[in-house]
Amino acid sequence: MILYVLALLIGVIAGLRAMTAPAAVAWGAHLGLIDLQGTPLAWLGGTIATWIFTALAVLELVGDQLPKTPSRKVPPQFITRIVSGAFCGAAVCLSSGGWIGGAIAGAVGAVIGTLAGADARGRLAKAFGKDLPAGLLEDVIAVGGAALIVSAL
Repeated sequence: MILYVLALLIGVIAGLRAMTAPAAVAWGAHLGLIDLQGTPLAWLGGTIATWIFTALAVLELVGDQLPKTPSRKVPPQFITRIVSGAFCGAAVCLSSGGWIGGAIAGAVGAVIGTLAGADARGRLAKAFGKDLPAGLLEDVIAVGGAALIVSAL
């Protein structure tokens, strides 16, 4: 049961930042916190995959602060977040054999993270009078939350 909660939560992170969740899961597998050995996702813990996902996450963190970045709720952005959440949720639950439930939990978490994150960021931006502090706070929450979730595994 706890793995499904963690799959849901990593999905929420994917809803906030689509590439932060897979980067965190890759680091978790690389460091042995997530056991993917002998599974179809064993490659995720490899050095190359870990660094590629890390680079993508950093690029996303930078790109998210740009004024022309599209809304996370437009179909390509939203779908990417759902796929990322499902993938990460499946990885979290793969070693227990519950990867389908993990994928569903991750996808649901991504929907929650996408919609709640957009709403919270909009409210924070309004309170701050500009978007940058709200975006940076969301970045801290996404990266810190991902680290906490993976370390709980």
